[in-house]
Amino acid sequence: MPTPSSASSPISATLMPDVDAAFDHRGDHLGDHRLDPNAPDHRRSLPEAHRTIDVSHSTVGGRPWWRRMLGFAGPGFMVSVGYMDPGNWGTDLAGGSKFGYALLWVILASNLMAIFLQTLCARLGVVTGRDLAQCCRDYYKKPTAIALWILCEIAIIACDLAEVVGAAVALNLLFDIPLVWGVLITGFDVLLLLTLINFGFRKLEAIVLALVGTIAACFAYNIFLSKPDISAMVGGALVPSMPNTEALLVSLGILGATVMPHNLYLHSSIVQTRRHGLDTAGKRDAIKYNTIDTVVALGSAFFVNAAILVLAAAVFHKQGIVVEELGQAHELLKPALGGAAATCFAVALLASGQSSTITGTLAGQIVMEGFLRIRIKPWLRRLITRSLAIIPALIVISASGGKNTVQLLVISQVVLSMQLPFAIFPLMTVTSSKERMGGFANPLWAKVVGYAICIVIAGLNAYLLYDNIGPIWLGVIAFAMLAFALWVHFIYKSRPTNAHAPVA
Repeated sequence: MPTPSSASSPISATLMPDVDAAFDHRGDHLGDHRLDPNAPDHRRSLPEAHRTIDVSHSTVGGRPWWRRMLGFAGPGFMVSVGYMDPGNWGTDLAGGSKFGYALLWVILASNLMAIFLQTLCARLGVVTGRDLAQCCRDYYKKPTAIALWILCEIAIIACDLAEVVGAAVALNLLFDIPLVWGVLITGFDVLLLLTLINFGFRKLEAIVLALVGTIAACFAYNIFLSKPDISAMVGGALVPSMPNTEALLVSLGILGATVMPHNLYLHSSIVQTRRHGLDTAGKRDAIKYNTIDTVVALGSAFFVNAAILVLAAAVFHKQGIVVEELGQAHELLKPALGGAAATCFAVALLASGQSSTITGTLAGQIVMEGFLRIRIKPWLRRLITRSLAIIPALIVISASGGKNTVQLLVISQVVLSMQLPFAIFPLMTVTSSKERMGGFANPLWAKVVGYAICIVIAGLNAYLLYDNIGPIWLGVIAFAMLAFALWVHFIYKSRPTNAHAPVA
């Protein structure tokens, strides 16, 4: 994995190139059209919602700050659902039931990393008028951009698999619907919800916010009933510990479930639904309010995310029970906290699955459009991206018979963690470029913090691979990455393009 100090190496030239030189030879010059409200659809991110919410009046002086804030509020909460989706449930239930409160610090650290990275995504979208997928396509050579797209699609499939399975389990718990039918229902009802985007992006945000509120209310009730050990909670959150190697696997799952790769692409896009001023002052205000929105939303998501682990620690770990199934957790809550608590657990799981599939499908659309620049009908794009999750989910559930759902969710989130460096290194590269970001480029402290996060995540993933597949296979993977980087850097030649030709 490239590091800032390896900027002159072939690998760093592949994943961390001189973005200006790479950009110039691509032929798709950003110019002023990148923030042009009349730009053609293929240059817009999420074109059906692009700059559809007028917040220009929100930056006018004389209005209370909270009124100005409300104009920009929404994208942060759309992103926050990814931090409390069924994948988080799997990792948090496993962590809490096996290790008690010991891994709460992992959730806190992951959440702080997420807040930092998501604010960079918001800044990227506001300043450049491009989402992260579009930037990767523009800034990197074609083979690198294609590789990044494939890796991102793998991450989205892994995430969607967890979301669809979680929602299907919730339907089974609440209405005794077979898991296979639950997968189909969950996969396609989200397409109906996404049609609301045609009536305004605010309506979609309102639905997601209502679902997030439902999750929070359900867990607040269950935490009240479970009476957790407050001192142990504080110790687990503030004192880092790693009980054993299995705890490292769960911790990486928590990291992958919290800092999701596709959420970075999503956030850089949906901040562009606001129609704010395009001058320096307008962008500065948009960045400020989007940052507040992100901190508040992800701060709230932390308490929901932590509540899942706390509930597992207070109820299951206390009795020496290791939770292997979402249904098992539901059944064990009945004698421990009562039937209402078990129902709240299932309702929250359903709300979590539904909200996260909405944002996951949007992220899939954004990634596909940004990397491939395809122009097909929105409903067809969403059907394609939704099918990429439904089909693997059906295969997995049919093969496993719906067993070991928690372990399945943990593995899916570890896959996310493995893909994460391939999103955060490009994010840091682009947002640190003064040529692309101007006066909004990352200052030195942000570069230090950002690249430190990148190196820590990449290092932990490499250690996990070493521990699980051994040095030989890890060496094979490293050799393949190096060979690819050398080929792209020294051998691959970009074909010249006409900067003014229409995009196919």
